[in-house]
Amino acid sequence: MAKITNLISKDGYEWKFSTVGGVTRVNIESGEDIAHLDELDQKLWTVLSCPVKGLEFDERTLALMDIDGDGKIRVHEVVAAAQWLKKVLVEMEYLLEGNDSIEFQAVSDTTDEGKQVLEAAKLILSSLGRDKQSIALQDVVDYLAVYEEKCKSEYTAAEGEAYEPPYGENSDDAEKAVNAVRAKVEDYFMRCKLVQFDEEAAGALDVQVEKIAAISGGDLNANVDEISTYPLARPRKEGLLPLAEGLNPAWQGAMAALAAVADFEGKEAISEEEWKAVVAKVDAYTAWKSAGETAMNEAIAAQVAEHAAAIAPVERLLHYCRDYYKLLQNYVVFKDFYKRDDSCLAVFQAGKLYIDQRCCDLCVKVSDMGKSTATAGKSGMYLIYCHCTSKGGAQMDIVAALTDGDIGGLHEGKNAIFYDRAGQDWDATVTKIVDNPISVRQAFWSPYRKFGNWVTDKITKSASEKESKQFDEMTSKADTASTNLTAKPADGSAPAEKKPAAPFDIAKFAGIFAAIGLAFGAIGAALGMLGSFVVAKWYNVILLVAAVIILISGPSMLLAWLKLRRRNLGPVLNANGWAINSDVKVNTTFGKTLTSMAKYPKVVAKDPFADKKTPLWRRILCWVVVLAIVFAVGFKLTQHRWPWQPKPVEVPEVEVVEEAPAPAEEVPAVEEAVVEETPAAE
Repeated sequence: MAKITNLISKDGYEWKFSTVGGVTRVNIESGEDIAHLDELDQKLWTVLSCPVKGLEFDERTLALMDIDGDGKIRVHEVVAAAQWLKKVLVEMEYLLEGNDSIEFQAVSDTTDEGKQVLEAAKLILSSLGRDKQSIALQDVVDYLAVYEEKCKSEYTAAEGEAYEPPYGENSDDAEKAVNAVRAKVEDYFMRCKLVQFDEEAAGALDVQVEKIAAISGGDLNANVDEISTYPLARPRKEGLLPLAEGLNPAWQGAMAALAAVADFEGKEAISEEEWKAVVAKVDAYTAWKSAGETAMNEAIAAQVAEHAAAIAPVERLLHYCRDYYKLLQNYVVFKDFYKRDDSCLAVFQAGKLYIDQRCCDLCVKVSDMGKSTATAGKSGMYLIYCHCTSKGGAQMDIVAALTDGDIGGLHEGKNAIFYDRAGQDWDATVTKIVDNPISVRQAFWSPYRKFGNWVTDKITKSASEKESKQFDEMTSKADTASTNLTAKPADGSAPAEKKPAAPFDIAKFAGIFAAIGLAFGAIGAALGMLGSFVVAKWYNVILLVAAVIILISGPSMLLAWLKLRRRNLGPVLNANGWAINSDVKVNTTFGKTLTSMAKYPKVVAKDPFADKKTPLWRRILCWVVVLAIVFAVGFKLTQHRWPWQPKPVEVPEVEVVEEAPAPAEEVPAVEEAVVEETPAAE
């Protein structure tokens, strides 16, 4: 980070600034900086608000800081926390250490806020029986747990006499035993009712002999699951359920447990009315227990919340001492993000995504997929959206930024592995890709790759269509031939002949042929001009190839260069509920640190299944021959003389003198004869 000129606020405090990620930001490096946060112009803050949930940060700390409880941490709430800390602490420098404990001597005893903290801390320690002059966050957690257990015991003692469980201490066992066989017993009594309705249906309602015969040849103990699907007992017209003899072997243990804890001990069989009476007692006990637990939990939660308010100042202080300075580094300035230290990541970095032989370190949880995908393109980054599922069944969506390398085999539906900040692995599947340039080198090959994919798709589609068309024609002809062989007219006459196809009308396509001719003429003229340019000089071939490459790859590279200069993480964070007030640039240099590529050592051992390579000398010879041919053709096309050709004989020029034309001879003048007209005879 490069330091720049300091800035003095209107109130006289001198702020220090530095460039972080190509953007100028204020430095928060001392307790004095924290104490004067209220003097920092809000326009200079990197973040204006951030969500309470979804960050790699203690939500309890953010909840304590969220004054209005709207789920957002805004600038005035961050400033309010700093002002409260200034009244509680003797030295603000204590916040830079990030400890979750504090000595009593570090707390001010001259302010009301400091006195409240000390009183609450001493109350906690005395209740826990701990004699010390410091308090830690764990002391607060232990105190709340002890107080909650105390409230639960007092509530249970007060409410326990209001209701008598149906089976005393065995009520929970009875509840468990009844629920274990409830469905099977009710199924049995329904079968008995059907037998009472029609005695002939008894055989159909009992277990089929064929089922027992199918498993009797093997180990029956291995088929307990199959046997448990058979009826509980043979349906009887009397509607009594035996408790010992005649029971399905797979259910004898569960029925014995039921008889031992319910009202059935000593009975050989029970009726449906007796069963329903026991079920009613168990259901009433279950309802009471559920309502009692709910009421107890609500009452205890209210008592704990009321008591927690009394000790809230010390809990608030300990949370702030541990987390407040870290929050500032991710709020006022994104120092943790640009530090690139795995032990101190930004609060929005969710983990790492391993995909296609690379590791993406910049991964952010997505709270609103629709909003994120709608604005993600403005970031200028190549983004990979993934749906992740943990081993425990938890699910979440993330977006990973690919900032180095090539796109390789990335596509929607590709599987990957995501590791969260705790090191837990998640199965990740690519659901969407936002295509943006990764580097200028990747942009150079992008048009050729896209064209190759387009050609491959076209060829594949055309071949598939032709194959399908040929197959349809073959099957159609086969069906037609089969129909012609078997079908005959009803009157026995010969089948009607097909009408001949209409003749090809050349005049109809004259316009098309003329247009095609003009097109070929224009192409020929262009190729002629191009050929004359190539023939003019031997190096024009190289210039032509370079011009074509620049024409194809130049726009893509220029666009990539412009986008890489504006690559910004802000739109991605904005879509997740942040209010970013400054650019969060991810330039090419910094982007290379966010995506690591697989690096393989040089393998000395030979691969027995590797493709055979052309010897080096042969490859060099081929290149020499190709370059020689190109040079020779270019040299000859420019009408140069080969070095071994004889030098042409120079013929001296002869001056030709033009002779003056001879004067024309004078031709004597011919006298015109005067012919007198003879008068005509009268």
